[in-house]
Amino acid sequence: MRVGFGLVLLLLGQCGLGAQGEGGGLSDVGEIREFQKTHPRDAVEESSKQTTPDIWDEVRALRDMMVELKADLKNMVIRLKASESQVNELKAELIVTKVHVELLQRENSVQTTELMSLETRLSATESEASDLQKQNADLQARLSSSESELLTSKSRIDQLEKENADLQARLSSSESELLTSKSRIDQLEKENAAKPKVAFYTALTRAGRVGPYNMDTTLKYSIVHTNIGNAYSPTSGFFTAPVKGLYYLQFTVSEVLRGYMGVKVYKNNQRIMYNQEFNHGDSHGYFTNSVILELIAGDIIYLALPSGQSAYDNGNNHNTFSGALLFPL
Repeated sequence: MRVGFGLVLLLLGQCGLGAQGEGGGLSDVGEIREFQKTHPRDAVEESSKQTTPDIWDEVRALRDMMVELKADLKNMVIRLKASESQVNELKAELIVTKVHVELLQRENSVQTTELMSLETRLSATESEASDLQKQNADLQARLSSSESELLTSKSRIDQLEKENADLQARLSSSESELLTSKSRIDQLEKENAAKPKVAFYTALTRAGRVGPYNMDTTLKYSIVHTNIGNAYSPTSGFFTAPVKGLYYLQFTVSEVLRGYMGVKVYKNNQRIMYNQEFNHGDSHGYFTNSVILELIAGDIIYLALPSGQSAYDNGNNHNTFSGALLFPL
């Protein structure tokens, strides 16, 4: 730009010189000398032809060209100034643009930092979203399992409700039957309370051996364990039927001596049974028997030891006599 400006100043100087020659009355010879300085070869040729009539025409043409160049130069100066003004404006705009660019760079740096922070947060958010998706999948699986269990539980509840309804119906039926049974039991208890109750259980003695005797002897079972209705007498050894009915009677005989052991059963002084066993004497010998008899009130049952035989008893109750009323008749 400075070189161009110098060329412009040089042209302006030349134009000024031309103007001074034109306004100040420069001689043709001066203009020719000036022309000779810029075009020496042409000057030599022209000097050799000064007598030629066209030289002045050419000089005038050159002067006109100089005037035109001066006008063009003025326009160029004006345009140059305008260009310099535009350049200054552009410089100012460039400075403003640079400042704006710096601001934008700063903002871009801040935005870049924020973007990196956002990217970091986005990565963390994506990770959290992935974790949440996994948790959601787990929850969905658990929810599906819970729904399945709920359906199963509901089905089970429906089944239990049906079973409960059946149980309620059965319970109601059972309660009704229970009331009926209770009423029947009450009736039977009343009937049973009115019926006679007879039962006894006795043992022979704690003294040891009884017998032998030289005749049949009534056995008096003196150890009384049970005597409901007091139908058995330990002093006589007799069981007396208090009412008419069916009776169950049982006896057990035991001895430790070698020989026969037996017992006779009497009803109203009439023998109805005779049992006998041989004991080899190695240890206690036993035999047991029972009868079911239909008796009327006042009938007597007792046991007798056969003559020549014995029985052995102690606190272990080896010899017993028992019975009970099965039902009245």
